[in-house]
Amino acid sequence: MNAKIIVADDHRMVREGLRSLIERQPGLSVVAEARDGAEAVSLTKKHRPDLVVMDISMPNLNGLEAIRLIRTEKNKTRIIVLSMHADRRYVAEAFKAGAEGYLLKDSAFGELTQAIKTVLQGKRFLSPSIAGLLIDGYLTREDQTQPSAYNLLSVREREVLQMMAEGQATKQIAKVLNLSIKTIETYRKQIMDKLNLHSIAQLTKYAIREGLTDL
Repeated sequence: MNAKIIVADDHRMVREGLRSLIERQPGLSVVAEARDGAEAVSLTKKHRPDLVVMDISMPNLNGLEAIRLIRTEKNKTRIIVLSMHADRRYVAEAFKAGAEGYLLKDSAFGELTQAIKTVLQGKRFLSPSIAGLLIDGYLTREDQTQPSAYNLLSVREREVLQMMAEGQATKQIAKVLNLSIKTIETYRKQIMDKLNLHSIAQLTKYAIREGLTDL
């Protein structure tokens, strides 16, 4: 096995620590580090890694949306979420987005190496500490319930929502996404209409509740 890996986390010390530990393992090499979800998507296109270790809470584009975008490329990259969130909602959303593994940041490094090996073999991995959440059963129940308003948003609308909730101005969002200010304003209106929210404060609370940002 000679697997190429990308580490995506907004904290430099975490990235560097993971790189150091992962590269001590035979057959594993870290080919790139991403500081946010958008960079993770871009670097995945560029390097076509065998696996991405992805945080959820990252600026500009969170890990869940990054996974969804990576999956639209229909590549063979496997994805493990390494997160501080033990809530079953995050776990379910990660697997629904297309992740193959999920474990917590306070897990031992040996658990991460086990997760990497398991996922590279084409299997799923769920941290034993949260295995009791019974992902498959949860997903089945979720599919039988009414979809939330969040599911009505497009990927682009979710990106804009996250950036708005992080306090970025319309002009700044337009620059980052390479779109016009008018287009961003249109997205903002669509988001508010779909979510039935009427202020930035309400959008920010909603984004935090949905796990788009920790602010």
